[in-house]
Amino acid sequence: MASTGEHGHVPVMRDRMVELVGRGLQSPEAPHRPVIVDGTLGAGGHAEAFLEAFPNVTVVGLDRDPHALKEAEERLARFGERFASFHTRFDGIEDALVALGEEGKIPQDAQTTGISGFLFDLGVSSMQLDQEDRGFAYRVDAPLDMRMDPSLPLTAADILNTYAHGELARILKTYGDERFAGKIASAVLRERERERFERSARLVELLYATIPAATRRTGGHPAKRTFQALRVEVNRELESLENVIPTATQLLHVGGVGVFMSYQSLEDKIVKQAFKELSTSKTPAGLPMELPGMEAQFRLVTRGAEKASETEIDENPRAAPVRVRAIERIRIDRGAEPNAP
Repeated sequence: MASTGEHGHVPVMRDRMVELVGRGLQSPEAPHRPVIVDGTLGAGGHAEAFLEAFPNVTVVGLDRDPHALKEAEERLARFGERFASFHTRFDGIEDALVALGEEGKIPQDAQTTGISGFLFDLGVSSMQLDQEDRGFAYRVDAPLDMRMDPSLPLTAADILNTYAHGELARILKTYGDERFAGKIASAVLRERERERFERSARLVELLYATIPAATRRTGGHPAKRTFQALRVEVNRELESLENVIPTATQLLHVGGVGVFMSYQSLEDKIVKQAFKELSTSKTPAGLPMELPGMEAQFRLVTRGAEKASETEIDENPRAAPVRVRAIERIRIDRGAEPNAP
């Protein structure tokens, strides 16, 4: 998840996100004062782009990281009541919108019709990577924390010091696609008997010693996959993603557009499969006509997963792995009402 321009970071595919999410504002169903949700606010780069591009829009920014919220609130203060923030993990989107609606921070017409668009820019933010004491980056020695929300009880050190061999190997393999997951897990268990893991440099040293030299020469930094796996486990990132897709899409009014930006294959696979189900008719194959109430409620906006251009990657290398998928609501089940905020 990349963040902001003048605050030191460049939002990944900023203009394309404005174009995709902005499609929902062109729908005949869009209210006069529409709402866009930035579910992964970070330092506010994408939210700022929406607020600048669409003068009648209210942007709701969600983030589990109180440091990110504070910085974004300062940055976006110039937009006044057109920006509202809420501290929550992004799968708390519905509760956040209800609470903000009760506080009068969401326009009444949007509360009735539903939201016009949302963006989820997944993964760790540039701002978090650059805060060395958070423990997300493997290139500097720091406490093995990795919590996006500091109030969470579990840290990366806790995982390394308490997980059984099988469980540790599973998360390294599943969340990091680490070929040497079992070997690394064995080394961790052996080393933690000698001394608890507390700081990242010791873990990086262990990974250098455990991963074969031939792989280190060709497979990128040897700590990359393990650090990714620990971060995903600490923050329950895939659980949040699986929870939010059905919730967020049902909050859209007809014509509203939702966008997910993924940076690892597991995230993109979850989004791809969920979007396929949402955009597929439930009428049994072979029937000559669509059964009432079985029509797909959504259609795919992007053809496959879009990627950043070579030009953007040259200017912003953190855009290289991004995969973008967008979906549009095209109907609501007969007799059903949108889950308005």
